[in-house]
Amino acid sequence: MDHTNTQDESQRKAKPVAPKVKELIERSKSVVLATVDGEGSPNSSYAPFVQDGHTFYILVSFMARHTKNLAEGRKASVMFIEDESATKQIYARERLTIEAVPSQIERDSEKWIQVIANLKEAHGKVVDVISDMGDFILIALQPVKGAYVNGFGSAYFVSENLEIIEHRNDVNHQSK
Repeated sequence: MDHTNTQDESQRKAKPVAPKVKELIERSKSVVLATVDGEGSPNSSYAPFVQDGHTFYILVSFMARHTKNLAEGRKASVMFIEDESATKQIYARERLTIEAVPSQIERDSEKWIQVIANLKEAHGKVVDVISDMGDFILIALQPVKGAYVNGFGSAYFVSENLEIIEHRNDVNHQSK
């Protein structure tokens, strides 16, 4: 019997690693943002954030292209990603990507005051300075759905509540 290039199917497949969505978010101080303008041109950036429940809040300036895109209520993509220096395999960095709906929080509202205090606690006194600047607005990013990856063969669908729905089970993964 020839065993050349044959492996038991269970040996070829990578085993999924237990999802740690909450821990990835807790290790992160900022999120990567992807937005699209009215002409369909993409823009990527980042912003420090705080989380309240399942919603993420960012304080951003209208001097940045992504702020206008977010203020106009277009869907955004938000990504949390493992630091490159901490990863064992650059092709398999732990990451959580979320499709989110942005909404602007009214300045000096109860929610504004609460979130600005949380941002200051998380990111320091600079928040006092920038939150007083007229060009900075507070945006809520409400998750719709997402995907979490923490290694080869370890990808999951994520709900709007940031909970794992199911393992992706080799969706779009073909062996040659």
